[in-house]
Amino acid sequence: MPMQIGLDDLLGMLMSRVEEMSLDTENQKSKFNIMFRILYRKGIFNEADVYNAIKEENKILLELGMIKEMPDDKTIKAAADNLMLWIKGDAKEIKNSLEEMKKRLQEAAEKQNRPKIDVAPAGVLNELDRIGANNSKKIIL
Repeated sequence: MPMQIGLDDLLGMLMSRVEEMSLDTENQKSKFNIMFRILYRKGIFNEADVYNAIKEENKILLELGMIKEMPDDKTIKAAADNLMLWIKGDAKEIKNSLEEMKKRLQEAAEKQNRPKIDVAPAGVLNELDRIGANNSKKIIL
């Protein structure tokens, strides 16, 4: 017999998992930032090395078919500059960058027309199940 779970329980489990993955990602990012700061301050790499590594990574992704086209130099430079903000630990600039990105994401989200998901009350679902039981078919909308 299939297990039934409420929408609230399902959403709660999914949100818990997403939060767990987010914390893990932040933890990993912090570790990488610390290690790269140490290497940068010791002079093991510079900003040109970061730019070249990003360009090389995109070239590999293109050859593997994971991206459709090679980003232009302006995009690669922006990615390198953003990465260097974190490596250098420039909190003020990082904050400005994050606020600008948040603003752009909000503008993009406002432009999209998202379909809405309507959830029927339990009584309606029970009625649909009752009707479906007569036909031996489940109704899924």
